[in-house]
Amino acid sequence: MTELEFPVAPPRTDGALTEVAPGVLWMRIRMPIALDHINVWLLRGDDGWTIVDTGLPTDETRALWERVITQNLDGAPVEAVVCTHFHYDHAGLASWLGERFKVPLYMSLGEFLMMRMFARVTEIVLQPEERRFFAQAGMPAERATRVFAALGSDPFLPPRLDQFRRLRAGDVLTIGPRRWKVIIGEGHSPEHVCLYSGQDGLLIGGDQLLPGITSNVMVNAFEPDGNPLALWLESLDRLERCRDDTLVLPSHQKVFRGAQVRVQQLRDHHRQQLETLQRRLAEQGECTAYEAMLALYPHLRGAANDLMALGETTAHLSWLRHRGLIGRRLDPDDIFRYNVTKAAADEEMHW
Repeated sequence: MTELEFPVAPPRTDGALTEVAPGVLWMRIRMPIALDHINVWLLRGDDGWTIVDTGLPTDETRALWERVITQNLDGAPVEAVVCTHFHYDHAGLASWLGERFKVPLYMSLGEFLMMRMFARVTEIVLQPEERRFFAQAGMPAERATRVFAALGSDPFLPPRLDQFRRLRAGDVLTIGPRRWKVIIGEGHSPEHVCLYSGQDGLLIGGDQLLPGITSNVMVNAFEPDGNPLALWLESLDRLERCRDDTLVLPSHQKVFRGAQVRVQQLRDHHRQQLETLQRRLAEQGECTAYEAMLALYPHLRGAANDLMALGETTAHLSWLRHRGLIGRRLDPDDIFRYNVTKAAADEEMHW
């Protein structure tokens, strides 16, 4: 296969359900943000349904779930909720669904702890370490202030989770006749859960494998020397081992076949970003993460885009730095400046 195949048309966002495989229903939920929808999945068990991902914590989404569960599931109850990761379009209604239908919530430990931490995001943005991260990246103070304001006033922050059931790599969830193996992805979030049915060639890929957009991979202030891009690329290696004919059920856009093709496209994308940064450093000698961000993303709009673009740019700079291909120094103004190392300048970059 050399191109992606899209064998199933998406359902409407009004609660319509599309069966993509026996006992696997696709529902699409509208979101009032730039990424205007999320795909969620309902898996038929022996006695009821398991919901995978939830949508945003809005009254509209709660009403949609109430209607779908009471009217569209053949009278069978909800048995469990699984969240692929902590981002609020995926887990924003996890607490509400669990309490409303008295069912357990399954997710990985890393995602659970991140969700608990981000319930305190208004306190986090006031911490000096958070502000120093943006200052050391070279972002102008007024632009960083807009990012902090956007984080502190986000209308979709869900309540803190208090309990969950842990999913680990290699765990198997038996839902009805189907066995779903847990594959953990990293880089986009700490311990992103993907569910793979090798027998049936189905992969619930969350945000780890999207057909037409690249998931944000970012360095954060709480792990400023992290190398999330390396973790992301290792995760792609794990997903590439799925069957050639696997039907990928992504969290956004369309269901598709061609996991190996898409993995290679994502690798190529990140390689291009890395090469762009290395060329810029070779030409200009030094730059800050903020200056590198403007080179990679010259047409940013809004504080949320600034946040993701700076984190993603820093992730690519960190990958290059961990490989010894670039260096980093802290100047007298407490700003990090990146440069090409002599060893890297003397030889061609290898991937």
